[in-house]
Order: sequence, then C-alpha cells, then structure tokens
Amino acid sequence: MPRLRPLIAQSLAVAAVVLVPVLVPAPARANAPTLQAAIGNPSDFRLSGAVRLRHETLDGQSRAGFPADDEQLALRTTIAAEYHHKLLRIGAELYDSRAWLAPPGSVISANDVNALELVQAYVGADLGASLGAGSDTRIKAGRMTLNLGSTRLVSSDDYRNATNGYTGLRADVKTHGGVTATLIFVLPQVRLPDDQAGVRSNKAVFDRESLDLQLWGGLVDKPRAIAGATAELSYFHLNEDSTAVRPNRSRRLDTYGARLFRNPAPGHWDFDLEGILQTGSIAASLANGAARLRVAASFVHATVGYSFGGAAKARFSAFYDCASGDGPGGNYGRFDTLFGGRRGDFAPSGIYAAIGRANLNSPGVKAEIAPGKWLDAFINYRALWLAETTDAFSTTGVRDATGRSGRFAGHQIDTRLRYWLVPGLLRGEVDAVWLAKGRFLTTAPNAPRTGDTHYLATALTATF
Repeated sequence: MPRLRPLIAQSLAVAAVVLVPVLVPAPARANAPTLQAAIGNPSDFRLSGAVRLRHETLDGQSRAGFPADDEQLALRTTIAAEYHHKLLRIGAELYDSRAWLAPPGSVISANDVNALELVQAYVGADLGASLGAGSDTRIKAGRMTLNLGSTRLVSSDDYRNATNGYTGLRADVKTHGGVTATLIFVLPQVRLPDDQAGVRSNKAVFDRESLDLQLWGGLVDKPRAIAGATAELSYFHLNEDSTAVRPNRSRRLDTYGARLFRNPAPGHWDFDLEGILQTGSIAASLANGAARLRVAASFVHATVGYSFGGAAKARFSAFYDCASGDGPGGNYGRFDTLFGGRRGDFAPSGIYAAIGRANLNSPGVKAEIAPGKWLDAFINYRALWLAETTDAFSTTGVRDATGRSGRFAGHQIDTRLRYWLVPGLLRGEVDAVWLAKGRFLTTAPNAPRTGDTHYLATALTATF
C-alpha cells in the first residue's frame, strides 16, 4: 500500500494535465477569474493570490542519512496586496506552506513547512528623478522577498515549498544612462518551526529575524557594456553569530561577483558568464571557542546558447558549473551560495536537492522549447564530478575523507514540462530527474546503497 500511494497521486496529476483542456470549455479557459477583477480592478490597489499543490516521490536516495524512498504532498497558498498612492507603497504577502505524507526519517524540514507566515510586510517610496533628470529611485523597508542578479547568491526560491524572506532596507537606483544599482541591508528570516515535531504537524510559528544573521551589499548593472551584453558587479557580506538556541559556525563571508550576460533572443546567440570569489572566516566546528579558519572559495558559471526562430521557439545551450570544495590545508575552501536559488541552474530542490553550488565540477547541455504561449518544456544533461575528493559531494552529504572513492559522481538528466490547462488560471507541471550514480556515489563510505535516484513531481498551480 505505501508503494501504491505515490503511483495513485501521480496518476491523478497526470490525468488532470491531460483531461482539463478537454473538459473545460474554451470560453471558460479564456476568461479566468482574478481577485483584482473581483474587487473592481482599482488603479491604486493590487490583489493577487496563488495555490500550488505538488506531489513528489523519490526512490534510490542519494543523500546520506535519509531513507531509500521519500514522498511529500506539498501545498503552498499565497495572497499578496499592495496599495500605492502618489509616492507611497504599502504591501504585504502571506505564505502558507504545508506538507504531508512524509515517511519516517524523511528530509522534510522548514524548507517545506512554514504555515501562515507574513513573508512580506513593507512600506516603499517611489522617489522618481530625485537624483537628477532621467533617473529613477525606489526604496523599501520592512519584510520582503529578494531576487537579485542571477539569483545565485540572493533569492526567494520559488520551487521550494517555503521561500526565503528578508527584513530590512532595499534601495534601487537607475541613472539617466541606464546604469542600475540595488543596495540592501537585511536580516534573513529564520524559518520556524525548525524541529521535526513542529514541521510534521504544520505548526504555525512566526519566523524570526535578528542581528545574529545579517546580509548587506548590492550589485551594479551596466547595459550594452560589451557586444550588447550587460556587465554586472556584486558584493555581499554575511555576518552570522552562533547562539545557544541556534549554534552555527559563525560565518563571516565576503562574496565578490562579476557577471557578463546577454539574454536569449530568436535568431541570436546568448551567454551568461559569472565568476564569484569568497573570502572571510568560519569557525572550525560548532564548539565554543573553536579555532577560526580563513575562507578561500570560488564559483564559476558559464552558459552559451542559441535560440531558433519558428513556431517551436527552440533553444540549445551548453553550460559549465564549478564550485570549490574544502580540500587539505589550513584554509576553508567550500563555496557557500548564501541564499541562492537551486532550480534555475541545477535541478529541483524539494525532496531531491542533491545538486547545489558546493564541491562540484559539472558540464552539460540543455534543450528547450516553447511552442505557443501556453506550453514550455526543457531537458538537460550534466556530468557530475567532485572538485575536491576529500569533501562531501555537493549537497548530498556523501563523503570519503580519504579521497579513495574518486571524483566521478554520476550523470543527471533533468526535465520539466509546463502547460496552462486554463490560460491565466491553472497550470500543470511535471518535473523528473534521473541520477545515474557513478563510482563516488556508490562506493564512498556513507553513500546510500540504494541504486540510481529517480525523482518525479507533479503539480497544479491556480493563479488568481
């Protein structure tokens, strides 16, 4: 019976993806209701909401310390409102993230459950050309979500059931020449509850922010800098203090980034090149008075792609990611992605979450299509190696301290299909991953002896 439950859930989701376009009349699909329309569509007030139901199942676990099979039924409901009058903006967004069906020992955590949380509650001001003719300045204070630059360092993860929230200040400036800058000083919200009993009961506990965890910095973009591409420079400082309630390794990280990118366009080549250096210090362990280690870490991402014209809107690309690991010596070399998103570059988070920006050396290729505004899909392949043989591989927790298990972790094939079942209202999504384990993930001392990893997620999202 436990093995039938994920099959039943998947069958229902796939049936919905196939049957809803047939069963729902075309006029109904063309006139999707919205909360904004329901309140008379006022010009000074915006109201929107969304509900996403997703079932995830996994077998052949690749992460150390978890059962061979895992499952989750995740429900996320959001409602956002913003009032604006002249220069003033006041907004709020409520997230209700809940999950069920997790078996004993599951990876379920505060990444999946965050019930009745006011992730956004802010006051903003649109100051217009206050810094000179042709400029534009906006400021925001309070609780907010953030997606900055490539989102590899600061993001509010959308695939994950519970997102990242930040409390503090944000300023956005655009000059007459088109140069833009974003500056932040925020306290990242610590999602609660973070204990298994609270998470499994979907307990509602207000998230906490404090000066024990600070993030500040920003980025500057210059469009049309080189070959029509945008150049971007970024810097973020993370300051974290260990406490009795939340012991940690007291990170003091300075992260410097440089990026050059040109967005995809039909009939043109595009690219995204980003290099990040990380310095600072980190405690050697969680123990009080632990020695501090100097941080010397790095990350590189490169993508080159071409978009074809025509009805299929196909795009093919090749990519490469390299995130440093912690090798022998006195420095700490494992790259820390801070609050970066995972889905855009790698694979789903959720109960899979095996690949991220740490101890990774990985090239790959990707094919995408979007034949019409209601359908899009992609499939990508990447080969997986460790950057350092003695460190844990990426985010799996699998490690061979002797380095004798080699560098090759395996092959990953990741695919996604999305389709608007009711345009503007209901969208279906299917995500699937096959991780064919290589020598490292099959022979390392703590590697789960579970065979290849298979992950499947089916979701329906209603947007109002």
